[in-house]
Amino acid sequence: MSNVRTVGVFAGSLRSGSFSGRIADALVALAPVSLTLTRVEIGALPLYNQDLDTETPPATWVGFRERVRGLGAVLFVTPEYNRSVPAALKNALDVGSRPFGKNVWDRKPGAVVSVSPGSLGAFGANHHLRQVLVYLNVPTMQQPEAYWGHVAKAWDETGSLTPIMRELCQGFLASFAAWIELVGRG
Repeated sequence: MSNVRTVGVFAGSLRSGSFSGRIADALVALAPVSLTLTRVEIGALPLYNQDLDTETPPATWVGFRERVRGLGAVLFVTPEYNRSVPAALKNALDVGSRPFGKNVWDRKPGAVVSVSPGSLGAFGANHHLRQVLVYLNVPTMQQPEAYWGHVAKAWDETGSLTPIMRELCQGFLASFAAWIELVGRG
C-alpha cells in the first residue's frame, strides 16, 4: 500500500456500551498498519434543518463537515432500528451531504458492518445504508459482506474479543484496506 489512510469510524448507536460502539472500538484497535482508524462521534449533531444551513450554520455541523472532509475513507458500524439505520446515523449522513453541491462524503471509499444480537445481523440496516451511500457517491466495499449476528457472543468472559471474532475483524479490515487502495487511486 502506498500510504497510510485515515478512516473515520461511525457507530450508529449512541448508547453507552452498545454492540456497534464496541465493535467500532475493536476495529479501531485492530487496524492494519496501512490504516489509521478513528472514531467520529455523531451524537451531538443537531438534527438537520435546512433553515439553519445559512452562511453561519451550527458550529457542530461545520466541525463535523471539516472532519469528514479530511478523511481518506469511511467505515460505518450500525445496528438495525425498524429495518433501517438509527436516526443519529442518518442525520450525520444528511449533515455531511448538505448544502447541495458540498457533499463531504463524495468519493470516499467506504464499508458497512451491521451488528445484531439476533441471527440476521441487521441485514435490513446494512442494505438500507448501502442505498443511501450510493446516492452520496461513496464507493462501498461489496465483499466481504459484514452482517454480524449474535454479536453479544463476540466477547469472552474477560471482555476480550473471541479468537473467531478477532479473526473476522482482521480479515474484514484487510479486505477494506485493499478496497481503499483500489478505489482511492481515482
